[in-house]
Amino acid sequence: MRMRPTLSWTPTEDLRPGSTDPEPVADALRAGGVLVLSGAGLSTESGIPDYRGKGGSLSRHTPMTYQEFTADARARRRYWARSHLGWRTFGRARPNTGHRAVAAFGRHGLLSGVITQNVDGLHQAAGSEGVVELHGSLARVVCLSCGASSPRRELARRLEEANAGFRPVAAGLNPDGDADLTDDQVGDFRVVPCSECGGVLKPDVVFFGEAVPPQRVAHCRELVGRATSLLVLGSSLTVMSGLRFVRQAARTGKPVLIVNRDPTRGDHEAVTRVALPLGATLTAVADRLAVPLDGHHRPPDGPR
Repeated sequence: MRMRPTLSWTPTEDLRPGSTDPEPVADALRAGGVLVLSGAGLSTESGIPDYRGKGGSLSRHTPMTYQEFTADARARRRYWARSHLGWRTFGRARPNTGHRAVAAFGRHGLLSGVITQNVDGLHQAAGSEGVVELHGSLARVVCLSCGASSPRRELARRLEEANAGFRPVAAGLNPDGDADLTDDQVGDFRVVPCSECGGVLKPDVVFFGEAVPPQRVAHCRELVGRATSLLVLGSSLTVMSGLRFVRQAARTGKPVLIVNRDPTRGDHEAVTRVALPLGATLTAVADRLAVPLDGHHRPPDGPR
């Protein structure tokens, strides 16, 4: 069963204002066993916009849905033209201090795991290990016919060859790596098929209107069950794919802490929401815990 896309959320009840004290986050990390759930807000300081914050991409752009992508060849051409252009910028993004702080907490044994709603690979690039990519990764491509998986950089090379001279100027970039282009700019962009069977290629990400694979959901539920607390970073929790884990944690008596500037759909389940910028907040928490952010990290799997 596929989920119905949820693109916006409006608070239906009064929510207490966010806090400016990050000490509860530091306390949770001191206790250890913290499970991190991150969203698009964690990557904004790396130059990747979020969906719903001030100036978020949903104010100008409706994301591709699974139903539209699979049913309409013109929609696929539009998607791949925009995504191909966006990949050139998106794939060059680098981890920010928020990603580095999460990796440092992991290296110091304070975390039980990391689940991310992001598809940018920046947690791994910062050095985090065992990251569960809830919505998949733009660094991979999958064939809808034969199921073959291949690196995105390989598809990027093939699209470059098939569309020599394709250099439009995009109006903006979106959290899913999709660049804003007009239909005229898309023009007659050529989409390439699966090199194994000739089938339709799709980025290995969960589109709006598509369900997260059940085995991945089950794994995340196990992580929530083993965690001491849940720390949400930069997610409005508008979509159920992330909110369900907040509800599970709260239902089983595990503290939920949220760092997000704006109210979230999970605020009433949380013991606190810190309404401060993520990078500065996590850096301050790391300082309080005497956890250095320096560590080994690698470039994300972007354009070469």
